[in-house]
Amino acid sequence: MNEFKNAKESYDNIPIPSQLPDRVQAGIRAGKEQYRNRRSRTVRRWMATAACFCLVLAGLNLSPALASAAADVPVLGGLFRMLTFADYSRSADGIHYDISVPGIEADSALAEKVNAAIQEKVDLHLAKAQQDWADYREAFFATGGTEEAWGGREMDVIIDYDIKSQTEDRVSFTVTFAEGWVSSYEERYYYNLDFTENRDLTLRDFLGEDWVSVCNTAIQKQIAQSRDADGFTYFFAPGEGGFTTVDETTGFYVREDGMVVVCFPEYSIAAGAAGNPEFVIQPAEE
Repeated sequence: MNEFKNAKESYDNIPIPSQLPDRVQAGIRAGKEQYRNRRSRTVRRWMATAACFCLVLAGLNLSPALASAAADVPVLGGLFRMLTFADYSRSADGIHYDISVPGIEADSALAEKVNAAIQEKVDLHLAKAQQDWADYREAFFATGGTEEAWGGREMDVIIDYDIKSQTEDRVSFTVTFAEGWVSSYEERYYYNLDFTENRDLTLRDFLGEDWVSVCNTAIQKQIAQSRDADGFTYFFAPGEGGFTTVDETTGFYVREDGMVVVCFPEYSIAAGAAGNPEFVIQPAEE
């Protein structure tokens, strides 16, 4: 593990002070609000009695408003439709939930598989977030924290999705799971689906048999171009946990213009300041 990752672990393990200055607390709240605003989306809602997507929140009585809603640009007459199966924002027991869960409406085993996989991730994420918050609260008071010092602390739990591109038979979208409080945590999943062939699409489908070489060359070039005049870059060296190669597990999405964008988790190949690194891949010329 490289020095940056060691430093990050040390930072994340620093005990939280029993009292935080008001300005810091205000900054945290402002940051949370900014994060929440990122997920604003214009959604056309219509009530449906047949299509209900139930989120079971163990130990909570949130009663979220469940809806089946058409996505921003629904495809009429296509093989499928992207829907918002659950969409709500509310607080309970010190946790603010900002939830928007996608689903696919189609007479397809692929749709059933993807919907089930997303629901499983939703359940796991909510359970993890609740346990993280309970552990943090317990540790806070066990180390001398007081109710006064605890104040109005709140944890954000965010689930959101983004449709990157959509046609009559294909869709590319991401689902993001995040926690925001003293530190932040985020996971992103990528879905690229073909409903004509009822299967997941791969980088090979878009970039050909030499997809590994095409991706590696493009990514290495863009990393090299990221260096400033002093040679500094946020990306780690290959021997220190940096990028080496793509593989079948590498996440990607497809833009509206058909370009493939390869993605990596935060801290996986670069410092946190680089966010979630993304690389646009130009297909090799035939």
